[in-house]
Amino acid sequence: MRLDGKVAIVTGGGSGFGEGIVRKFAAEGAQVIVMDRDEAGAVRVAESAGDACRAFVGDVSLPAGMEGAREAAISAFGRLDILVNNAGVGHVPTALEDVDEATFERIADVNMRSVYNGARAMVPHFKAQRSGAILNVASTGGVSPRPNLTWYNASKGWVITATRAMAVELAPFGIRVNAINPVAGDTPLLATFMGADTPEMRAKFLSTIPLGRFSTPQDMGNAAAFLCSEEASMITGIAMEVDGGRCI
Repeated sequence: MRLDGKVAIVTGGGSGFGEGIVRKFAAEGAQVIVMDRDEAGAVRVAESAGDACRAFVGDVSLPAGMEGAREAAISAFGRLDILVNNAGVGHVPTALEDVDEATFERIADVNMRSVYNGARAMVPHFKAQRSGAILNVASTGGVSPRPNLTWYNASKGWVITATRAMAVELAPFGIRVNAINPVAGDTPLLATFMGADTPEMRAKFLSTIPLGRFSTPQDMGNAAAFLCSEEASMITGIAMEVDGGRCI
């Protein structure tokens, strides 16, 4: 029960890594706002993860989405302690000069602007209470980029730098900011990154991971629960690689 008494918002909580984080947080005693654009996914996860979870439908790329999630948390549970910026999108492997503007803008809005929107919505609340934890889900792509995913890689590198800068600025207010860097996971985004979900492509990806398997939602939940708990009270500004050795 390392998160007992804590209230968290998990964006993109209706599937994939976000779902794994929601389920782990709930198991560790947290009350959770499961935020997702997909209402069915958010409701499914919230209802199946326990009575301490509530679904919230919102768009992380819009200030109103993050502000609404904050108000939903405070209205439902009376407080807010943790923000997990998990929502993210990718693009199919494409030469960097061939990625169209709409795709680039979507990556910037969901992977980068969402962190900005979340900070504007949550940081004043955290400053007022002199405590809070923010966890950004970045990627090994921000550390060890794959070719033909340039703009996705760049967005995740931005998240890692933002995490470190946020940590330095917010530390005097008792606010910790960390990130996790998953390797490719068996989630809905996997086919996007590979271009095609075939046994051959899976084998090619797995050959680059020393531990020989993809990241799982459970892996992300375990790492996230630790970094957002009091056990990690002396840890801020890191981007923890949860990648089976991919970045070695």
